[in-house]
Parts: sequence; structure tokens; C-alpha cells
Amino acid sequence: MKAARAGGLAALALLLHLLSACASAPPPRPALPPVQKVAVAPGLPWPKAEILALARQAYRCGVEEGAIQRNVLTVIDYSLPSSERRLWVIDMLRGKVLHHELVAHGEGSGGRRAVAFSNQVGSHQSSLGLFRTDEVYNGRFGYSLRLSGLEPAINDKARERAIVMHGASDVSDSFAERWGRVGNSFGCPAVPLHAANSIIDTIAGGSALFAYYPDEEWLRQSRYLSCARGPY
Repeated sequence: MKAARAGGLAALALLLHLLSACASAPPPRPALPPVQKVAVAPGLPWPKAEILALARQAYRCGVEEGAIQRNVLTVIDYSLPSSERRLWVIDMLRGKVLHHELVAHGEGSGGRRAVAFSNQVGSHQSSLGLFRTDEVYNGRFGYSLRLSGLEPAINDKARERAIVMHGASDVSDSFAERWGRVGNSFGCPAVPLHAANSIIDTIAGGSALFAYYPDEEWLRQSRYLSCARGPY
């Protein structure tokens, strides 16, 4: 009788243990790199507020998806003419603009202003949307940075098209002053030679690059501009 009672108590204890284990909270999800609100710091100019908000949204979605691993965001505003500095590199943790420079667009996108964009091989046009920065290499244009487009049908042929960041001698203030624009590329976001290495070293290896233009279809359809809001 005592043995049966002891066995019953042991079974009850085991059942309570199992119920406790089932009711326990699930393990917390791995911490993502914090995506903090970017306060405007003194120093270099910032992108327009509405464009910065879109870029931050895309960056946050990329981080939550696991496509972006670094707290650095590059913004290109293709709505501005190429004679204006329209590239920003932002440290998202410190809320600081690290670089503000000229950047080229593809010759197929337009002259002084970019007005057309493509994901097609041979188009010589720039692409919009969210990119991830990848590896650096030395190639035809010297020190260069490969980019991977993250948006299907928008920029996901970037690797196939050899869309990379590199320096170019005709992307300069002096060229812009003489011709009213900087030189065009085959779709690459080429930057001034004097700043190329520093920019590439700052953003390489898994950071976000967001290329903007007020294209209504892209703005409406991009999953990086409409992902569910999370805790970041």
C-alpha cells in the first residue's frame, strides 16, 4: 500500500514537472543589431526627412530579415541631379553622417538627372531599392565593392550586371562645375576617387544601401517598405 502511494506521489510530481515545463516561456529570440532612432547630429548635411524615413524602414526590415548585418546605412537620392551631393553614409548607432558625396547614375537613366531605372542586363541604367554590400576586390576600376540587390525584379540582377561601387575621375566637383553634371556609369554608383576607398571600407561587408527615386510602383510594392513593424 505504501509502495503504491509512493508511486502515485512520484507520478504526480512528474506530471507537475511536465506541466511546468510546457507552461514555461519560450527561449528569447536571438538579439538583432539595435536599430535606433537616428537623431540629427551636427556636422554633415542629412537626407530629406521623408527619404531618410523610407531608408530607415528598409534598413530595419533588412535587419529583421537577416539580410543586413551591420549598423551602417548608405542612402542615395536619385531624385537630385548628379551635380549635387546625393549620397550619405550613416552610422545608425551614433546617429552620425560619416560621408556626404557625389555619386553617378547609369547613362541609360538620364543625363544630369536620373529618370529611368532598370534591373535588366545591358540597360546601363541604375536600379532602385535595398542592396546589401558584400566583398571588396581590385578590378578594372581599382578598389571596388560588390553589391547584392535584395528586391526581386527591382535590383536582384545587380551581381549579374556587375553593379559595384568604385571610384571615377569624372565624378568630381570640378567636372560638375564644368559640365553641369558628373560622368555617367553603366549603372554603378560610382563615387569620387578621393573618397572611394574610405567609403568602401566604411560600408563593406553586410551593410545596407538604399537607392531612392519617387517611383510609385516600387514605393507601393517593395516589401522592405511595408514589412510588419517589430520591436526595433
